[in-house]
Amino acid sequence: MTEISPPGTGIHPAREIEPHIHLSRPSSRASKTETPAVRYPPSLPTQPPTVETVEPTETIPASKRKLLERQYFLSMCMSLFLAGWNESVAGPLLPRMQATYHVGYTVVSLIFICNCVGFISAALVNLWLTDRFGFGKVITLGSILQLIAYSIQAPQPPFPLLVLSYFINGFGQALQDAQSNGLVAALPTNPQAKMSILHAAYGLGAFSSPLVATQFTQRRKWTFHFLTSLGVAFINMVALVWICRLKTQDELLRNVGVVHTEGHNDSTEDSKFAEMMKSGVVQLLASFILVYVGVEVTIGGWIVSFIVEKRGGGSNAGYVSSGLTLGRMLLIWLNQKLGPRRAIYLYGLCAIGLEFTIWFTPSLIENALAVSFVGLFLGPIYPLVMNVASAIVPRRILTGSIGWIASIGQTGSATFPFILAVIAQHYGLQVLQPLLIGTISFMLGVWFFVPTPDRRKD
Repeated sequence: MTEISPPGTGIHPAREIEPHIHLSRPSSRASKTETPAVRYPPSLPTQPPTVETVEPTETIPASKRKLLERQYFLSMCMSLFLAGWNESVAGPLLPRMQATYHVGYTVVSLIFICNCVGFISAALVNLWLTDRFGFGKVITLGSILQLIAYSIQAPQPPFPLLVLSYFINGFGQALQDAQSNGLVAALPTNPQAKMSILHAAYGLGAFSSPLVATQFTQRRKWTFHFLTSLGVAFINMVALVWICRLKTQDELLRNVGVVHTEGHNDSTEDSKFAEMMKSGVVQLLASFILVYVGVEVTIGGWIVSFIVEKRGGGSNAGYVSSGLTLGRMLLIWLNQKLGPRRAIYLYGLCAIGLEFTIWFTPSLIENALAVSFVGLFLGPIYPLVMNVASAIVPRRILTGSIGWIASIGQTGSATFPFILAVIAQHYGLQVLQPLLIGTISFMLGVWFFVPTPDRRKD
């Protein structure tokens, strides 16, 4: 018998298909030997899906398919590790950037603005690039652009060129972010658990880079830190080329026994883009991620300066930001127990409480520990939102929607630190904590309106 995929996934494991098989809706009194009934949610057409046989997967042994799935997943984890590495490096390096280029809070924040513009630019062309060139070529292009960006940053270029490199880096990172999340969401084995592990890899990168960057802030050639980043980016590019081999996402999924059945490729590029932009669910998730990433990057980017200026921290203060996103590795079990909705409320309230202690307790040790725990609780939120997106966004626009959500998040990563810089220029960095408390509270308010997967309406 033919196995039918769960409603709304649009994929099912490839099986040996009997010739001339016809899928139909059996009556409620059908015997156990009849063809199983197919449920049709409101978001899907009322006619039965088209069943495709895929020749390559019939000749690939099950053990080989599992090995390929692991390889694909690990290569996506490498891309997200580099994304986390890149996101968290700014915090420890900001004081040296300001001292080297003789710029204030507002001017140095241009690196966040250009990184954001790169992300949004990539999101706008991601669907077009993917439809025209395919998954493998697009994600490899993103890795090459990051190599170029780090090559520009390493020799301590003039400040305008440094700012331009952040645009290039943001563009490349956005392409990889969208493609990685889209592929992992479509894998046949435990995609939700894999999504959490994928973003734990991001967390591992975000945990590691401040530890390395802080060592370089104490050296004369502090920009040589970007040589380390260049090495990580080179490994990432080689892994993507070797494992994905420039193939499309459908080709990779066929290799692991997955067949698309919704005919999503029949949609034109323009219609898919229009559907994505008109989707209220996509825009609501994008609004939530905008605030979330704004909070996360504001903490990672400015908390070191706050600890140094307001709490008397020394040259090793950069280590405090390494606690950010650590929760993506440690709280997977709790996420599964609570579910995404309750988990995000719990983590947000814990982060607000800890921010109050940082605001009203002028202690270096307490503040450093509190910052680490804020990162612990905020870290799991991003992968939880991506799991929700993979469940409620139609699969035909999922990759493009994830790219759009991530790019809008990068808008927050630029605007929130920039707004803080403008305010801090006049009132000092003591405004950091009340700003964070207000934005986290607003973020939880937005989450209230996000639908749960079991009550999605397209």
